[in-house]
Amino acid sequence: MISFKNITKIYFLILIIGLASCSSSKKEILYMQNARYGQPEIIENLNEIRVQPQDKVSIVVSCKEPELASLFNLVSAQRTIGSKGGSGSSGASGISAYTVDNYGDINFPVLGRIKIAGLTRQEISDKIADMLIKGDWVSDPVVTVEFANLHFTALGEVGSPGTHSIDNDRITLLEAISMAGDLTIYGNRNITVIREEDGKRTKYLVDLKDDNLFNSPVFYIKQNDVIYVEPNGVKAGQASVNENPLKSVSMWMSIATFLMSVGLIIFK
Repeated sequence: MISFKNITKIYFLILIIGLASCSSSKKEILYMQNARYGQPEIIENLNEIRVQPQDKVSIVVSCKEPELASLFNLVSAQRTIGSKGGSGSSGASGISAYTVDNYGDINFPVLGRIKIAGLTRQEISDKIADMLIKGDWVSDPVVTVEFANLHFTALGEVGSPGTHSIDNDRITLLEAISMAGDLTIYGNRNITVIREEDGKRTKYLVDLKDDNLFNSPVFYIKQNDVIYVEPNGVKAGQASVNENPLKSVSMWMSIATFLMSVGLIIFK
């Protein structure tokens, strides 16, 4: 018969194993574990979103003379909105978006073809405003540029997998992860970012546990980036057990180790 003393030993052994497991798991899920606090760091790779072929952008020209500005704005046809019991017209026309062609150009009203690929929103605005002024078309143009279809995709162990829109001039990897609902507790903190540009596909591995993630070439993400978070060992093990418990070697090893430890305490 097992004595109370041996039962106490078994209890504390289980407690120690549990605490050790929690400590190990904590190290696997914390971000930026070697971060340096209170020390200003120079931001060296500050990148803004630049337009690429097949992107869509909305460009609106405004000035003191609305009729003059209307010459340079793409206006979509009015939509007829149906409703139960009748129909009506949308009160105002909407502004259409330009699709950047494979050469990086858009066909702008009056001004013709303009190359905007590789430019930021502000650079596009400045370029078109400068063309309007130099051509004596508009003396006081205000050119507003907005992204229409830019997005990134998050897959795997994140809270909200799927496609997420980009409407800011820059977006960091941490912001993108936040938009995707953060990593789940089962997400591996070594994540993959897949980027396609200039006809090439490149895969990057980013360790979120390392403070050097800020120096990664994909810390500032671009449109069409894919962020993939693979499951960690715990989730993969669960999947294996759910599929077939007999396939889980680690599970049997853990059980055997535990039983051996208990046996040593009892029969010591």
